[in-house]
Amino acid sequence: MNETLQHIVKHSFMYGAVLSQPMIMPSYILHDLIEAKEFPRYGEHSERVQAIQKKLYDFNFYHDDIDGDFGILTEYAIKQFQRKNQLPTSGILDDDTVHMMIEVEMDQYLKKIEQLSEKIYPGLQSEDVRKTQEILQFFGYYHGHIDGIYGPLTTEAIQRVEAEHHISLVNVHLQQPLKKVHEKKKKEKQQLKQSTKTNESNADSQEFKKAEHTIPPSQPVATTQSRSTKIIQTAQLYIGTPYEWGGTTPNGFDCSGFLQFVYQTENIQIPRTVSEIWNFAEPISAPSIGDLVFFETYKPGPSHAGIYLGNGRFIHAGSSRGVEISDINLDYWQNRFLGAKRIIQ
Repeated sequence: MNETLQHIVKHSFMYGAVLSQPMIMPSYILHDLIEAKEFPRYGEHSERVQAIQKKLYDFNFYHDDIDGDFGILTEYAIKQFQRKNQLPTSGILDDDTVHMMIEVEMDQYLKKIEQLSEKIYPGLQSEDVRKTQEILQFFGYYHGHIDGIYGPLTTEAIQRVEAEHHISLVNVHLQQPLKKVHEKKKKEKQQLKQSTKTNESNADSQEFKKAEHTIPPSQPVATTQSRSTKIIQTAQLYIGTPYEWGGTTPNGFDCSGFLQFVYQTENIQIPRTVSEIWNFAEPISAPSIGDLVFFETYKPGPSHAGIYLGNGRFIHAGSSRGVEISDINLDYWQNRFLGAKRIIQ
């Protein structure tokens, strides 16, 4: 998983204390599950099952008593969660499902922070400050008492979030709110989608005319199309390769490690991280085969990318199933699509 997800796992607090907080889920248990690779199974009765039920309840998948009994209703809720997040619908808790729970919870808390950030300021004592502290504690940024007082520790925690995610959280006192940042990004996405249809045909014709006038007809040329074909052929050879955080080899890839490896097979050097690749590549109005498509997943800005295959499909190293082909028209990807770029070398 990404750095933020690792940060959450590493810095989550002991579940006993966290469970007593009304907004915070017991993620310490999830940390134990991921580390030990030992997950609750059907028929188990335990506090860790209770923790899973509480998460599924807040995700609006579980609607029964939070009693710690792993029965039919808990299994059904897990299946619904897996189906919603494009995981195998087995009803069995596994590494991918638990990681996805943390990621979904992370998204929820970031949205909640966005709302709360406009209501708090240094020196304030309120319920909104207390909720903000709880969320910051969940992410591992706040290390003080949950007292509802916006003091130095709360300020320090917010500044750490801003520095790590390159965002602004609190209005007036610490810069513009995250809400405005999100609205700006949404507006940019809408403008990009609107301009795509009108620019696509013009861009294609201009590229054709440019090639027609600059390349002598008799001269053999290795075209961009042939290079792109080789790139996607190479990429497809590794379908099924497992996801591995920091992975850059066929033993395991993360998303940017997969892109870098594939491009290196064509002697094309690209940066290591998604954000660096985004800045390195050239923007285009719409993707063609072999171009890169970028998504905003766990934090503002580009955080996931894949290689466009045409017909709305792209290949990427996903955290759940490793290297796979996905449909860019699915709601999950459409809602997170940032744009397409091309590697020019």
